[in-house]
Amino acid sequence: MTTTTRIRPRERDALLQSLRAGVVPRVGQQHVQVGRVAEVRALLADVERIADGGSALRFVIGEYGAGKTFFLHLIRSIAMEKRLVTAHADLNPDRRLHATGGQARGLYAELMRNLATRSKPDGGALPGVVERFVSTALSEAEQTGKAPDQVIRARMADLAELTGGYDFAEVVGAYWRGHDSGDEHLKSAAVRWLRGEYATRTDARAALGVRTIIDDGTMYDHLKLMSRFVRLAGFDGLVVCADEMVNLYKLASTRARNANYEQILRILNDTLQGSTEHLGFLFGGTPEFLRDSRRGLFSYPALQSRLADNTFAASGLVDLSGPVLELQALTQEDFFVLLTKLRHVHASGDESAHLLPDEALMAFMQHCSEKVGDAYFRTPRTTIKAFCDLLAVLEQNPGADWRNLLGSVTLAPEQNPDLAPLDDDAPASGDSPDGTPGTSAADDDFTTFRL
Repeated sequence: MTTTTRIRPRERDALLQSLRAGVVPRVGQQHVQVGRVAEVRALLADVERIADGGSALRFVIGEYGAGKTFFLHLIRSIAMEKRLVTAHADLNPDRRLHATGGQARGLYAELMRNLATRSKPDGGALPGVVERFVSTALSEAEQTGKAPDQVIRARMADLAELTGGYDFAEVVGAYWRGHDSGDEHLKSAAVRWLRGEYATRTDARAALGVRTIIDDGTMYDHLKLMSRFVRLAGFDGLVVCADEMVNLYKLASTRARNANYEQILRILNDTLQGSTEHLGFLFGGTPEFLRDSRRGLFSYPALQSRLADNTFAASGLVDLSGPVLELQALTQEDFFVLLTKLRHVHASGDESAHLLPDEALMAFMQHCSEKVGDAYFRTPRTTIKAFCDLLAVLEQNPGADWRNLLGSVTLAPEQNPDLAPLDDDAPASGDSPDGTPGTSAADDDFTTFRL
């Protein structure tokens, strides 16, 4: 390594602990990013388009363990550096794009809890965004001599044309009243509403005087409102990142899956037609989620036609301008560079403290190749974890020889749980045949009773 960049201990520890646990680090991704230069450049162009008032949607597709989530976190960090607000969440059975039992509202609430800015990259930035909007409105009021509430009302007028915009503006106004009067309860209630945490209209009306709440049916509309609002607060746009989209593929109910795919189609159409401004979406999923003709996105004809491959991008040619961005597998050269970066991070950026020579890195790669074949660099999560474990042992046992330890490194190929056999189209646990919550067969002993 020729770089002399020193790495802060806190960042180093968080990075290594995440990698050893097999999860994506929240900080320090730039220290271990390798390869995929063209993909990063394509997403950077999307970020700049969003900041300029456009919109973007990308399906980031990659094999299980190939680094999709890491890539998404990297793009999120780039977006925050470009003065955009980001929101991210993982889909699961309780968080979907479309539902009738609160799962879509649950996804929105998780996105808002994870709202992040450059000054608050770990989430929880929503109160700060609202506070920043109020502060800019107060500054404008001082410069123009107008009353603050008049300035806020005028700046929020543009939101009234959107679905749910009137009550959204009323809630922001309530936050201002709480700010002006020192009523922390009112401010907290306004933030709760903006996060989608009110489950009933009665509670929202009692706390804020508004007649609506953010629910399953208006989740996407309020994401569009939030993209407008962050602009009013002085940011350049909103990037929404939803990972683990394969959970939609796993939905057993055909009707529930299609309802979610229809929501994706709505978002895709709005994005491609330029109906949204300063708003971008990143959806992370596996090839099965995209291409499976029975359960994946390609099972929905309207999506298949929009997401089909460019027929001219063949024989080594690529097209990174479409909505689907398939992550190319790392090469052996990329993986060697990754190992050198991990070694450098472990040494806190001090080249004199490297625990392994280049010879050891080559030997480690050879050992991995003998154990799991090319999977060690194509889907490198398990391999990275093993390498970090090796560095940890060498650090704590200065007299140990890496040659003796190398043979004890155990590896197994990544097992993709998404490829596990799925039941035929039957209601999911807790869902009725149309995908709405209900009593599942598994919860009813009489459904399995036999004489």
